[in-house]
Amino acid sequence: MDIEEFRKAGYRAVDRICDYYASLSERPVLAQVKPGYLTSALPHEAPQKGESMDVIANDFQTLILPGITHWQHPSFFAYFPSNATFPGMLADIYASSVTNPGFNWMCSPACTELESVVMDWAANLLGLSSSFHVASGVGGGAIQSSASDSALVAVIAARARFLIAHPDVPAEKLVIYLSTQTHSLGTKTAAILNIPFRALPVMPEDAFSLRGDRLRDAYEEDRNAGKWPFVLIATVGSTSSGAVDALEELGPITKDFPDFWLHVDAAWAGVSFSCPEYREQGRLKEINAFADSCCVNFHKWGLVNFDASTLWLRDRRHLTEALDVSPYYLRNKHSDEGTLQFRDNFSSDFPSRLQFFYYILELIGTVIDYRHWQVALGRRFRSIKLWFVLRSYGVEGFQNHIRKCVRLGTLFHDLLSTSSIFEVVTPRSLALTVFRLIIPDAGADASSPPPASLARPIDLQTLNELNMELHHRLTEGSGPGGEDDKLFLTRTDLNGKVCIRLVVGAERTQEEHVQRAFDILCKVGKVLLNDVTPIREP
Repeated sequence: MDIEEFRKAGYRAVDRICDYYASLSERPVLAQVKPGYLTSALPHEAPQKGESMDVIANDFQTLILPGITHWQHPSFFAYFPSNATFPGMLADIYASSVTNPGFNWMCSPACTELESVVMDWAANLLGLSSSFHVASGVGGGAIQSSASDSALVAVIAARARFLIAHPDVPAEKLVIYLSTQTHSLGTKTAAILNIPFRALPVMPEDAFSLRGDRLRDAYEEDRNAGKWPFVLIATVGSTSSGAVDALEELGPITKDFPDFWLHVDAAWAGVSFSCPEYREQGRLKEINAFADSCCVNFHKWGLVNFDASTLWLRDRRHLTEALDVSPYYLRNKHSDEGTLQFRDNFSSDFPSRLQFFYYILELIGTVIDYRHWQVALGRRFRSIKLWFVLRSYGVEGFQNHIRKCVRLGTLFHDLLSTSSIFEVVTPRSLALTVFRLIIPDAGADASSPPPASLARPIDLQTLNELNMELHHRLTEGSGPGGEDDKLFLTRTDLNGKVCIRLVVGAERTQEEHVQRAFDILCKVGKVLLNDVTPIREP
């Protein structure tokens, strides 16, 4: 393919992408295929001779698109959002046109320096303390591929800091703290690093938030058993319920533990900090005061195409020293040249003479090499997506998107609260509502009468089965309206209670889509209640 062929193919690709988005609301949200559909449709080997781009592009339309679940669909309410925007797509094209592995500054200086700039832009947008800024020279941020990678490298940094401070502690005595509502990234991090973890319990009466007393009790118990907890992965906006851990309690307690690291996973909810009115709810003040690291996924709710997980550290040295592997072939004068860093007012900044001595003598390179901020050597030019999006939308446009989603999430919550056959299980968290189908009381309004055969409340197991069946009917379109009653939601388990989640986050979602989702839920739910096996008094 020469330049002119690429130009023509590019124009046609953009046209087809535009046609796809213009027709998006008319498509079903879920892919309409069965497992193995593509394997049987494609040859078992690559072609011996090259094919025309027209043929390849046509196959994308006929073979690939049918197997795509449309995450940008205005009626996509499952999981958490994974936004894609036109500015982000254009940025990806530009990034691909100048592709490079980005492992050090010399690979392409613009890639490194733009990332440093936009990480500080994003920190300012979210209200993060200046101690997390790259410009501080101490803290800073880097874009990772996911919140799982962010948690992994944060725990690597935490382990390195702890073992340097406590060289006599055997590594097998270390323990990672999570809560029972922490995303699976915590469990996976523990498995990768071969470190035991302890999931601290959370309770419905606390809105599934981890409280300080449970952290302190667990720590004392583990220390008495000879173990060394060294990090807590706290959550702002948990996946199952949108819970926010009690950082106002947890933060001060972690400072009582020697060299204990607090990582805050705000992957979904963190972008809401762009709106000042949501910062108190998300405990931003406590993050700024106590967190050693914090992660926010702009590729979820933040209008940036996957992948763009932003990770900030209060002191980058703990991570870069832990992951600094610099063979001769990766070194260059810009990375090797150093400057002596002198700091004023050290008595308030450095609690020990040893820490001050380290900082006063710290020899750092004149440039950042982001390979020291991640597990992999190479990295994509992700920062250009964040740069394009923040410049295109501006702070006001970004805030408008967040506020619109919260308003629509509130609308759904309020609609659901008027129904006698649904129960809101946890307090609404921004644009997320967690609910379940229930048997209405005998005195419920006439619009949602209980089945005549149900003479008493059913037990938890039966109610769980009822909600699993509701989720199945919504997903498979087996309600009274068939395909028209399909609704893509995800379910979860909250301390043994099966629930269904609806979260608003797609840029194209409007009131009509939320109203339709509520109407389908009510229609399918009522039919299901009338279909259940009669439960009578013995």
